[in-house]
Amino acid sequence: MLLSEQNFQTIDQDITTRSHAILATNLCKSVGEAPNKIDILTNLQLQVALGESVAIVGSSGSGKSTLLGLLAGLDNPTSGSVTVQGAAFSDLDEDARAAVRGKHMGFVFQSFQLLPTMTALENVMLPMQLANQNKASQKNAKEIAMETLAKVGLSTRLNHYPKQLSGGEQQRVAIARAFAPQPAILFADEPTGNLDLATGERIIDLLFSLNQAAGKTLILVTHDVKLAQRCQRTLTLNNGQLSET
Repeated sequence: MLLSEQNFQTIDQDITTRSHAILATNLCKSVGEAPNKIDILTNLQLQVALGESVAIVGSSGSGKSTLLGLLAGLDNPTSGSVTVQGAAFSDLDEDARAAVRGKHMGFVFQSFQLLPTMTALENVMLPMQLANQNKASQKNAKEIAMETLAKVGLSTRLNHYPKQLSGGEQQRVAIARAFAPQPAILFADEPTGNLDLATGERIIDLLFSLNQAAGKTLILVTHDVKLAQRCQRTLTLNNGQLSET
């Protein structure tokens, strides 16, 4: 039975006090029905400690992005469970999961997921605006968004819309949007996949500067060997299972 947003306050308190970031137990994800059913993940187990950095690698089509989406509550598992800092995340309904993400998580999407009718600045401000509705917080959100866009080298692109930006610039806006609220857990799906070498190295440094701040956790999917090597652990996804590399 899914828990509604009425239960969120208790869940939210649990999330801020528990000792581990992510726990996936017997996680399964399948698509389709027999005889055409495809098992993407099968009884997968994963535990990530608070403040840990973990890279998930594997061949294309192995289910890495699917796993990341399940851990972040963007999708529901076929069976099994995900807990976030001790709270039963996969038992929450969609609204409550969104509330948890808004307060505690950042997600860098491989496909950017920028809103086309908003400028770069507005895209980065949006998560903070949704979490904080008062005027003082709105002003603070703008300042934080401007500072974060400057960190990713986009201080001259604040008022540009996504269609006016290159693929690499859109990726940097997406990264800034995830960084800006200073989430406890940051998920990143191929965060350097659309960036040139120099910008990619800068973004890697930013990812790990956030991870090294108190209590921050980083879970990323990557084909970038140098990026994976910067993480404390590297896990390989193969045949629906994770193994230590």
